[in-house]
Amino acid sequence: MYDQVTLKLNVDPLILSALKEDITSEDVSANCIMKKPQIGEVDLICKQDGIICGLQVFERVFTLLDENTKAEFYVEDGDEVKNGQLVGKLRGDIRVLLCGERTALNYLQRMSGIATYTYSVASLLKDTKTKLLDTRKTTPNNRIFEKYSVRIGGGNNHRYNLSDGVLLKDNHIGAAGSVKAAVQMAKEYAPFVRKIEVEVETLDMVKEAVEAGADIIMLDNMSHEQIKEAMDFIDGRAETEVSGNVTRENIEKLTDLGVDYISSGALTHSAPIMDISLKNLHAV
Repeated sequence: MYDQVTLKLNVDPLILSALKEDITSEDVSANCIMKKPQIGEVDLICKQDGIICGLQVFERVFTLLDENTKAEFYVEDGDEVKNGQLVGKLRGDIRVLLCGERTALNYLQRMSGIATYTYSVASLLKDTKTKLLDTRKTTPNNRIFEKYSVRIGGGNNHRYNLSDGVLLKDNHIGAAGSVKAAVQMAKEYAPFVRKIEVEVETLDMVKEAVEAGADIIMLDNMSHEQIKEAMDFIDGRAETEVSGNVTRENIEKLTDLGVDYISSGALTHSAPIMDISLKNLHAV
């Protein structure tokens, strides 16, 4: 759950922007059938099994439109839900319930979908020491929601943005001239509290990164055999991360390697939504 400072400073502006995208002047459909305030109730129902996530954001859509809107949930973020399950109810001005419906469900479906997919991937690492990480391959302006969803699904967050840590990728290394030069520049510039991570693609780069004193070495798009050789050479002198087209379908092939982290962009860029609906709206 987001704390009140994060909610007001970082979440509310994004929700309001989404609402403005959907309502440029008025909700013509709602105003056609409801010309004055009328209190109503509607059910929030899951239409498939999964992990629910985003209830606070779902509710916030409606309370930003009308602070008198009330939500009652029978589950919490991270709970397993079933097809057909009633997970909550909303009560408020029917016009508010109607005009906020799509935006609220877009958040809830997307966030629950990411949590559900992440849970299915993280479960495959359950008996290993390896932690599952997300990436910055997120939907623009939705990172705060998508990375939260990864945590709810049992994954862990990699750096939040470019200000959050040093990660020297192939183009950084190309610009610097070598792995050694890139690491040295990072040590001279970055605060000492920052770990330095280096992305490598060959065993020669692995050796150079270790000798340069990198804190974390990301083994990117390497074969299983190359990763094993790299792990033998690193031998605990740096933390290790495997990355590169990791999905639910192939992650089990990496579980025997003993790496510290496996990162997967698929957690956020390829997770399908979870089908959830608002149904049975009626006046009370």
